[in-house]
Amino acid sequence: MTPAKGVTAQSRPSPRPRRWLRVIAILAIVAVLTAAGIRALGVQSFSIPSESMEPTFRPGNQVTVLRADALTGSIDTGDVVVIDGRGSFLPTSPPNAAQQVGSWFGAGPGDVFFIKRVIAGPGDTLECCSDDGRLIRNGEELDEPYLASPPSADHPASATPFAVDVPADRLWLMGDNRDNSTDSRALLGSPGGGMIPTRRVIGVVIGHGSSVDRGK
Repeated sequence: MTPAKGVTAQSRPSPRPRRWLRVIAILAIVAVLTAAGIRALGVQSFSIPSESMEPTFRPGNQVTVLRADALTGSIDTGDVVVIDGRGSFLPTSPPNAAQQVGSWFGAGPGDVFFIKRVIAGPGDTLECCSDDGRLIRNGEELDEPYLASPPSADHPASATPFAVDVPADRLWLMGDNRDNSTDSRALLGSPGGGMIPTRRVIGVVIGHGSSVDRGK
C-alpha cells in the first residue's frame, strides 16, 4: 500500500545522549566513593586549631594523618595522633556509631578533633614526676626532645602530678605545650581516669617522629 501523501515517518530520538549522561553519573559516583574511601581508609588532612602542640605545631599548620595504624591498632608511644574528642576532651556523649563512621569519612563537625601525643599505651605505667622533673614510664625517665625546653625540678614535664596504669585499648595523651594543653591530665577525676579509647583515634600524624616515619 502506498502511504498517503503528506504523512512522514517519525524518527526515534537517539539513545546516545542518555547513555552518556548515565556514564557521567556513574563516574561521578565512583569518584565520590573513591575520595570517601581514601579518607576513611587512607589519609586525611587537618588544620591545627590551638597552641596545645607548640612548638611542634602552631595554629594554622596543616597535618596529614595516616589511617592504617588507627585501623590496625598499632599505635606507638611518641606518635602524634588526631582523635575524636567527644565523650572525653569535649563534655558531650561519646560519638554514636553513625557519628564515629562519619568522622572516619571526614563528615560532620570539624571542631571535635584534637591533636595530642601518645605518652603511654596499653599496659604502661606513667607518673609525674622524677626529682629532675621528667615523666617516668615503666620505671624509666622519659626523654622528650619535642618540648620547648627540657624539664627541670623547677619546671617539670607536668605541673599536675599523677600516677596511672593504662589499661588495654586505652591511651594516655598529652600536648607538647604542657602549660597550655587540655589533655588526659584534665580528665583524671572523670570516668576512665583520662584514658582515651584507641577506637577514638582518627589517625597517626605523618612526620614529626611518629612511628610511621621510622619504618615500623
